[in-house]
Amino acid sequence: MKQVIVHPQRCVGCMQCMLACAAAHSKTGALISAISESPRPRPRIHVGAGLYDEGFPNRCRHCDPAPCQMACLPGAIYRQTTTNTVLINPDVCINCASCAMACPYGVIRYHADPLAPAGKTIAVKCDNCIARQHNGLIPACVEVCKTGALTFEEMDAAMKNKTDQVARSIRAESVPADHAPGFSLLNTVKRAEKEINLST
Repeated sequence: MKQVIVHPQRCVGCMQCMLACAAAHSKTGALISAISESPRPRPRIHVGAGLYDEGFPNRCRHCDPAPCQMACLPGAIYRQTTTNTVLINPDVCINCASCAMACPYGVIRYHADPLAPAGKTIAVKCDNCIARQHNGLIPACVEVCKTGALTFEEMDAAMKNKTDQVARSIRAESVPADHAPGFSLLNTVKRAEKEINLST
């Protein structure tokens, strides 16, 4: 079963994934019209800045077992077994914040949502773009990510690729594991700038 895989070393912090996510979860599903919608659609993926201002796309991991699901007293959080996706039923959510306290990744937010009853504040998190997947599309964040920081692939294949990269990187005569030297250079420059600012 395919999942969104995060490759933080490739993230340049452009936040295009956030914009695409908000548009995908709007009433119309289009960026131009989503801007004027009420409530304003918001992203379910959040790009944070690391120690050296490098980007990190933080999203729901759809844990199994899911701490948020176990903490949800009214039973609003459930797992869709066909896609192995943890979802929130907006009609059942009572906005108690138990799920947010239980989430180790800090990815659950609370606000009005276009898919929720009008005027109701609910818990909102990544749903793996399940509606897009039912239409044969990949998650919006992956589709828009030009650096490959987000990919949609089988977990076993992703782990094998990572193992292969690590194996190649420890052999002196091999090709470096980072096949995108531009991103490494960008992160190196960011790191150097941060260290210079810290020392002055």
